[in-house]
Amino acid sequence: MIRLAMKNLYRLLCGLTFTCFLQYPLLAADDGEGKRLVTEFWRATTPQAQRESQEQLVGAAPDIETLYRWLKDGPAFSAEVGRGQLEDARVAEDGTPFPYVYLIPDDYDPATSYPLEFMLHGGVNRPQWEPGGAWWRRGYDSLKQADRIMVVPASWNGAFWWHQNQAESIPAILKTLKRFYNVDDNRVTLTGVSDGGTGVYFFAFKQPTQWAAFLPYIGHPGVLRNAQSGGYRLYFENLLNRPLYIVNGENDRLYPVSSVQPFINILEEAGVTHVFRAIENGGHNTNWLPDERPMIEQFKLDNPRDPLPETVTWVADRTDRYNRNSWIRIDELTGDSRPGILQVNREGNRITVSAEAILAFTLLLNPEEFDFDRPITVVVNGTPQVEAIVTQEMNTLLDWARRDLDRSLLFTAELNLKVLD
Repeated sequence: MIRLAMKNLYRLLCGLTFTCFLQYPLLAADDGEGKRLVTEFWRATTPQAQRESQEQLVGAAPDIETLYRWLKDGPAFSAEVGRGQLEDARVAEDGTPFPYVYLIPDDYDPATSYPLEFMLHGGVNRPQWEPGGAWWRRGYDSLKQADRIMVVPASWNGAFWWHQNQAESIPAILKTLKRFYNVDDNRVTLTGVSDGGTGVYFFAFKQPTQWAAFLPYIGHPGVLRNAQSGGYRLYFENLLNRPLYIVNGENDRLYPVSSVQPFINILEEAGVTHVFRAIENGGHNTNWLPDERPMIEQFKLDNPRDPLPETVTWVADRTDRYNRNSWIRIDELTGDSRPGILQVNREGNRITVSAEAILAFTLLLNPEEFDFDRPITVVVNGTPQVEAIVTQEMNTLLDWARRDLDRSLLFTAELNLKVLD
């Protein structure tokens, strides 16, 4: 009773604000139990284990504010993990192994959040790689650095970087590493060379949510439009809020600067944040990398992810995948062959939405961005559609935390909205 009275008094003094409530000093035993349960939740991989750990968290947390704080603090990371050059494989539901090598600093400290970088290799039109290190290409061992975690996944002729199986596998590998290593969620970058560079463009256009920045080297986004590559439609609005560092050689036999320049021109017209480096007399290689590395590293430092930008745009031509960006998702299209365009702006508790060729969409709400003690207003295409107190739900918070495994992307409420005629 004393503890409850203290909590209520603290909330009253804080003006009932969520951010203030996060600072409430709960008993150490509560936090210790929360840390244990979040760790189990973070590492659960089977549906049954996930369901059980979620139920335990709902039962243990006294309120949603506490549960949010537990998840934001994250799991307990152990010092008893592998270091150096390691190899593993993610096994898809159909049994296909997706091998990857990951490089962990020798002095890895679980109390430190580490930047993480994926490196997508080139030459994908090869037979499937065999486990055991044979696929590990010479030269990538130089990627090992003391200040970050590096990941080099495998691609082959049955799993190009822009295939659906890789679109599922890359985020799954990222989540696997996040379960056991302390990753800085807002400094996860995607780099690629040649075909790998083209793969980087794919994720930039289709699945940007997890990434802070994209670095495509000697690749070409036009490859993605080819029917043999999937015939993807590329929407440049989807590159907003995620910067790119692009490098191509003037004399590249595959993708010379002259062939990439029209794409760069569109980036400039669309206002996409980017750096384009045209290597004088450069060929289809990375001989320029040592000279360019200081600028590349500064670019990464200067561009951490903003996980919840105030303005978000997304264009989608399907809703079974490639339909989400950060805190917005397109759920249903009009079906008249037009892509759906969703533009959302958040200002305080007011959300302004422009929806074109869309029938339904979802907004995900974070308690540090919205004041849930006051009404939230949503205006869609000029028409007020929501003006009400929105209830936060523990299961909503845990459902999205399980999907994203991202301490910077936590949502306590979701609004599933229809576009009214």
